[in-house]
Amino acid sequence: MDTMTGNEMIAIPAGQVTLADRRTRRSWTVDLAPYRLAAAPVTQALYAQVSGRRPSTGRGDRLPVEGVSWWDAVRFCNALSEQTGLTPAYRIRAESDAIDWDTSADGYRLPTEAEWQYACRAGTSGPRYGELDEIGWYRGNSAERMHEVGGKRPNTWGLHDMLGNVWDWCWDVYDAEVYGAYRVLRGGGWFDEHWSCRASARRRSHPSFQVDDVGFRLARSTVPQDTRTAAAHSTGGAGRSSGE
Repeated sequence: MDTMTGNEMIAIPAGQVTLADRRTRRSWTVDLAPYRLAAAPVTQALYAQVSGRRPSTGRGDRLPVEGVSWWDAVRFCNALSEQTGLTPAYRIRAESDAIDWDTSADGYRLPTEAEWQYACRAGTSGPRYGELDEIGWYRGNSAERMHEVGGKRPNTWGLHDMLGNVWDWCWDVYDAEVYGAYRVLRGGGWFDEHWSCRASARRRSHPSFQVDDVGFRLARSTVPQDTRTAAAHSTGGAGRSSGE
């Protein structure tokens, strides 16, 4: 894995995943088309190469970028798409705090919550795809700091750091009726206890919030080249992190 570029993409097969929310005791099932997901979180080297910025508190090219908001992640996805000749997935409306996702675009984007959980499990059914000390950095083994991406054992689909190290921003709104624009975070981080580093654990944060254990990884849709018609899902977003 080339952790200096940080955008090696793994092909994820179509499937179905059931999500659940402990607070509301609600569950729902999502059917997924094939897609691609980055083998590791976006590194500081890649983020600096594309954006010209180094926002992270801890410094190191092979460390995951952190201290980036959901909005920062969305803008990065569009910038990387443009630099690599792909169609940007997002249309950012300057006149409002809203964004459209063009689902027909082949550019980089954030994974949906369902895509993230399905890829994390990689065909397994338990809370984790392996023993946590072997697959992730968390409070029990991290020495309360981030670590370079790819240093722990990946899941069977070749995805590293799905649990621990940094939380991943997802596309989805957490619960619009209760929390407004807050977005979903998944995966757990280097400062979290073991119970937060589970495939089903959900956390929320305002899309403008930046914190030192939150980063993101890239996704791409598998889009037939001859069917790129405009299709959009409109949402908005922005606050403070909270555990679930």
